[in-house]
Amino acid sequence: MTDSQETPVPPVSDTADPNTPDAVETRVRSAVDAGLPSAIADLSQLVRIPSVSWSAFDPENVRKSADAVAALLTETGAFDRVEVKLAAIGDGETLGQPAVLATRAAKNGRPTVLLYAHHDVQPEGDAANWETSPFEPTVRGDRLYGRGAADDKAGVMTHVATVRALTQVLGDDLEVGLAVFIEGEEEFGSRSFANFLEDNKDALAADVIVVADSDNVDVNTPALTVSLRGNVTFRLTVSTLEHASHSGMYGGAAPDAMLALVKLLATLHDEDGAVAVDGLTSYTDADEPPAFSEEQLAEDAAFLSGVTSIGRGPILSRMWSQPTITVTGIDAPSVANASNTLLPSVAVRISSRVAPGQPAREAYEALERHLRAYAPFGAHIAIDDVDLGDPFLVDTAGWAATEAKRAMTDAWGKEAVETGIGGSIPFIADLVREFPSAQILVTGVEDPDTRAHSPNESLHLGVFKRAILTEALLLARLNARTAS
Repeated sequence: MTDSQETPVPPVSDTADPNTPDAVETRVRSAVDAGLPSAIADLSQLVRIPSVSWSAFDPENVRKSADAVAALLTETGAFDRVEVKLAAIGDGETLGQPAVLATRAAKNGRPTVLLYAHHDVQPEGDAANWETSPFEPTVRGDRLYGRGAADDKAGVMTHVATVRALTQVLGDDLEVGLAVFIEGEEEFGSRSFANFLEDNKDALAADVIVVADSDNVDVNTPALTVSLRGNVTFRLTVSTLEHASHSGMYGGAAPDAMLALVKLLATLHDEDGAVAVDGLTSYTDADEPPAFSEEQLAEDAAFLSGVTSIGRGPILSRMWSQPTITVTGIDAPSVANASNTLLPSVAVRISSRVAPGQPAREAYEALERHLRAYAPFGAHIAIDDVDLGDPFLVDTAGWAATEAKRAMTDAWGKEAVETGIGGSIPFIADLVREFPSAQILVTGVEDPDTRAHSPNESLHLGVFKRAILTEALLLARLNARTAS
């Protein structure tokens, strides 16, 4: 395919000045082209490692993935130090999953850039829903399929390929400072993230932070993410009986837990499917979002025939600026194991996306108040395993955002746009707390067809190339800039 053909890096003539901005950028483009096949091959090797960070899965695979990433960064020859490190979860003695930290000191007053991605992945889910094996990378057309091919091992390889290209082009003239932080448990809630930042604060300190874990408008249009919803997740257990009872003997009089749960969950939304919980707020200061049709939503989200959207207001506002509540799991007897009994207790996993501007703790308290107030039939409510992540609004007034959008436009051949995103990257709030003066840029390699977290996840290889080129142009330009 055209995007993956190898192109040699052109030599510099004896009379040309290799350090002019135009000459450097021409060679950076060629280096990215030449390095793309290796980047795709190395990404494929990473995809083959099933680095699921959830507690029910083998942690050795996450360790193997961390070691592989550390080896790739070491092989660039660009870093003073590359380490695989762990940090404690909360105040306890349990350690989180292994992360990779690579550092290179800035020279001659150049800025330092922290490059973030994560090497852990979601579980494969039902393997029967995959067209090809989830951990055997497969190229079909312009896309590389496999779990983590996009989210977020492509982010990892964007950083690696960028450093390779810059090292090749600039050599000893590479003066921008670099810190690369490749997390190992983003998909499991980043539970040791805050402690990792605290433990390694000096090594991670930077003028600019690039978080490569977002998406683009489409495969031809680059995006800088400027707003992210937060998240609240917890387990809700509804109980009505001390033990199961015969549904024929007591049904119709004794309230079973499933009935109580269904009635309670129905109070969370109104007839339009919009959230109906007092205290969950929308973000109202956002600009009018771009037009986005019902037909486009139906196509991107794979609606079945006849299904309509939920909520009110512009579609992108519903996905970027309004709260959501979703039941993402349920603990109850399966249909195959169903018996004629009244269930004494049922548990579900609740996931709420929090609109920008509202603290996650405040949103959780609103949800808890609602659930306790609306529990039917005197049902007992228990909430545990709570996880909170604050939303984030990016300040685009700084020079880093301007440079990032310029690099995107030059790499993609199309003007970059600012977008919100319905997903959450809650650890960004930790980055803001630890490094309040750093400018944060949220970029990514995904597109509407990526299907991150779903079966048949994939990466568009043209987007991958343009993401690498964007980052390489950005860092090459920062290499000529004095930190301010």
